[in-house]
Amino acid sequence: MPALENLNLVPFVSVEKMMDLVLATGTETFLTELAAYIEEDFRRWESFDKVARVAAHSIDGVIELMPASDGRLYGFKYVNGHPKNTKTGRQTVTAFGVLADVDTGYPLLLSEMTILTALRTAATSAVAAKYLAPNGSRTMAIIGNGAQSEFQALAFKALLGIDNIRLYDIDPSATQRCKGNLERFGFHIEACSSAEQAVEGADIVTTVTADKQNATILTDNMIGAGLHINAVGGDCPGKTELHRDILLRSDIFVEFPPQTRIEGEIQQLPADHAVTELWDVIAGNAQGRRSDRQITLFDSVGFATEDFSALRYVRDKIAGTAFFDNLDLLADPDEPRDLFGMLLRRQAAQG
Repeated sequence: MPALENLNLVPFVSVEKMMDLVLATGTETFLTELAAYIEEDFRRWESFDKVARVAAHSIDGVIELMPASDGRLYGFKYVNGHPKNTKTGRQTVTAFGVLADVDTGYPLLLSEMTILTALRTAATSAVAAKYLAPNGSRTMAIIGNGAQSEFQALAFKALLGIDNIRLYDIDPSATQRCKGNLERFGFHIEACSSAEQAVEGADIVTTVTADKQNATILTDNMIGAGLHINAVGGDCPGKTELHRDILLRSDIFVEFPPQTRIEGEIQQLPADHAVTELWDVIAGNAQGRRSDRQITLFDSVGFATEDFSALRYVRDKIAGTAFFDNLDLLADPDEPRDLFGMLLRRQAAQG
């Protein structure tokens, strides 16, 4: 068998290259294309090996590993969530991911996923809303105007045509920053002074706050018939955003129940409370929105198949481009069984 060249090299997408890739593609186009990969993988949900993420919790945050495989490719993401990080100039969420070939175990891609996670989270929210939001939705409230907020707005614009945005954050400067960032994209934007004001007249409400606590961002009296709630901020035990009574009035849709029951809004409910899996709706096995008065809730905690989809999309997208670097990551001795000899030859080369 002829020797294979460059087995040591793995395509690496840095933060700089990811930004260049997104900008060259166009953010809304990137979100639309990424959403198609996510939707495709939800349709073939049953082909995946799935497991709830492995989480290491501390008083200040969480570090997680999120694996998934379809039997041909294997992907995982390392991600943290530390809300206090912003006080020291750090990101709340950072991440990187790997896509690998199942047959050989060799990595095919190493990528930053801080930016990519924000994009895939927003794309997943918009995919869910295609099936759950009221027909003709044009107005969305975004409560919590941190790092995820602009991505959510652009994904809903690209996939659903949302063009009216109502913003609220307990920090008015966050709202003003978000408003300034989004003004160039053709939205009508209103900065609101309360969550109650933001929800008024909205077809969709996205909650995307960061504090690691059982918060009440939305109360029951704020939620009228026909609303779609995109609950993004709850993503670990002890961290929720919605009053329990809202859950009892809503039809609830989730990604992977064993994970969501631990980390999502439904951690407030009995373990046997009825929920519908999003993949069943996308695959046509279950109904999403059934009526104009139905309250739908996407209890989003983020699942590993979405990261798998994002890595798969990026690998396809960078092929034949300059939006990656080759990283010397894997040992590649002349004789596969002579790893120590490779070390000795390196020593000899150094004189």
